[in-house]
Amino acid sequence: MENTNKLIIDTLKESEAVLEGHFLLSSGRHSDKYCQCAKLLQYPDKAEKVLKFVADKLRDLDFDMVVGPAMGGIVVAYELARQLKKPGIFAERQEGTMTVRRGFNIKKGQKVIISEDVITTGKSSLEVAKVIEKLGGEVVGLCCIVDRRDNSIEMPYPIYSAVKLEVKSYDKKDCPLCKAGLNYIKPGSRNIK
Repeated sequence: MENTNKLIIDTLKESEAVLEGHFLLSSGRHSDKYCQCAKLLQYPDKAEKVLKFVADKLRDLDFDMVVGPAMGGIVVAYELARQLKKPGIFAERQEGTMTVRRGFNIKKGQKVIISEDVITTGKSSLEVAKVIEKLGGEVVGLCCIVDRRDNSIEMPYPIYSAVKLEVKSYDKKDCPLCKAGLNYIKPGSRNIK
């Protein structure tokens, strides 16, 4: 396990997917580190190698399809679906609300894995879970490249990740980087204030 984690972390660093600075996360929280997995996903060979660790964890699960929230989960859903020979689709925001469209559908009783690039609070995954359940599907788990949840954040579904990174995040009012006067950057895709 330790060698696996080192291989994954080295691959993330090699592709510049782990950044340091002051970041406004899509959850609205602040952090001194940011996982920009899009940097990893631009290299199909590296993405395949890292996501194989996730695929191996999912291989014996009973599920029918992979659904990735746009943007970060789209390529992850595709690659996991490819490796596991399952359908892979994505959910996206339409007028601020997560939805399944573009002719994609989830049939009543279908078992679904939700894929993300990074899980920090799980907000996007939980929004997609509501959509899946409203359509009659059953969420059997969440998966991601990087699980960077704080230990206080519990999820109602099991999480299957390539690696778990301990990265501190802060509410804006408690952020030591803000208090030090450091400007933040917002590298994520969700519109937040």
